[in-house]
Order: sequence, then structure tokens, then C-alpha cells
Amino acid sequence: MTALAAVVFVSLYFTEAGYGIFISPKWGPAISNKLAWILMESPVFLVMLLCWLQSERVTETVPLIFLLLFELHYFRRSFIFPLKIRGNGKMPIAIMLMGVCFNLLNACMQGGWIFYVSPSGLYSTAWLSRPCFWVGCLLFFGGMFINISSDHIIRNLRKEGDTNHYLPQGGLFNQVTSAHYFGEIVEWTGFAILTWSWAGVVFVLWTAANLVPRANAIYHRYQEWFPEEMKQKQLKRIFPFIY
Repeated sequence: MTALAAVVFVSLYFTEAGYGIFISPKWGPAISNKLAWILMESPVFLVMLLCWLQSERVTETVPLIFLLLFELHYFRRSFIFPLKIRGNGKMPIAIMLMGVCFNLLNACMQGGWIFYVSPSGLYSTAWLSRPCFWVGCLLFFGGMFINISSDHIIRNLRKEGDTNHYLPQGGLFNQVTSAHYFGEIVEWTGFAILTWSWAGVVFVLWTAANLVPRANAIYHRYQEWFPEEMKQKQLKRIFPFIY
């Protein structure tokens, strides 16, 4: 999975994933954005839940907390976020299927570690007093807040019927052009720390491999659309003050 993440990271610097502002017919047939997001994200929610229900650790407190945090993100991403999408945008079926593939693998990786592979007794209630758990939780919820608030800013850039493009402003968009992606990376970094697992680390690597190149592509697109504003604000791509 780590090796594949490296391949994806390099590839996406040369090929723009054809959804959102980069939608392209070269990616083949497309379906409604709303439906595509539901079909792409809901499998990870369901498979992670199934991993927990079928495990012998179904009554253990700490694995249950991990599950609830993971599912909190994916319930929103699967069933709330898509319904708030405005407009009639589309997503190529090929992009959606690649997302489904990764999500299924990731659910098996995270659920497999937490509920099956991790040593018995590792995630006892004593885990709740470990610094990594609390630091991870702070990062997880901090990243989630950045992600949700940034999505709200993007969603409200346009009024109904408006098809123009705008440079996002407010929140961390005053520092970077892809604040929502930064929030998601912070969120899953928190999950990796609170579970203190290699599975969590690999998820962070995949998140960055997918989102950092896309943030770079968005940055350059905004430079084309809003050259004066971009020059004046001196925004970074995804990591404030760094990149």
C-alpha cells in the first residue's frame, strides 16, 4: 500500500484526476456528483462496521472508540456531504471506482489492524490515559473542524444558478488554496497517532499522496484564473507557510 501511494503521488503530478474543476471527458462516462460520492464513500463505512461486528473485540471499549471516530468522518462523507453539494456536477465512473477500491482496501487495513491483527490486550482501557491518544484526538477533531468549515466556505462561494469560479476566502483559505485538504491530512494524522499504528500511518501517506498533488493542480489553476489576487495574497498550496 505504501509503494502504491508513492506511485499515485508521482503520477498525480503529471495527470489531473478528472473530477471537480478538472472534470474531463477523457475519463469516460460520468454520473451525478452526489450519487458518486455516496457510492464511493459508503463502502468504507459499511465494511469498517462489518469488521467490528464480526470480531471478538466487539465489546472492548477502546476499539469501539476508534470505530466511532472513524465512522463519524465517513458517515458525514457518505451521507451528509454529498447531499449538500450544489449544482449538477458530475464525476467520472472510473474515478468513483478507483475511490471505491481504495476505500475497501483501507477499511480492511484499518479494521483488520484494530479488530484482528493488533496484539490482544494492546488497546485496553489503559490506552485512554496515554498521551498519544489525547494528542491524536485533538488533531483528529481539529482537522475535522478545518475540513468541515472549509467545505462550508467552498460550498457557499456561489449562489444558486451561478457558474462562475471564485477564490475561496476566510479561515485557512487566507493561508492556502486547499484548506479542506489540509484539514483532512491533519485529521488522519490524528487518527494514526491515537491508534499508534502502521495502518494509520499508511492511511496518512495515501491521503497526502492523493491530496497534495491535487492541491498543487488547484493552486496553478487559481493562478490562471486569479493572477492578481494570487500574487497579492502569496498563498501556499496546502501546508500553511510551507507549501
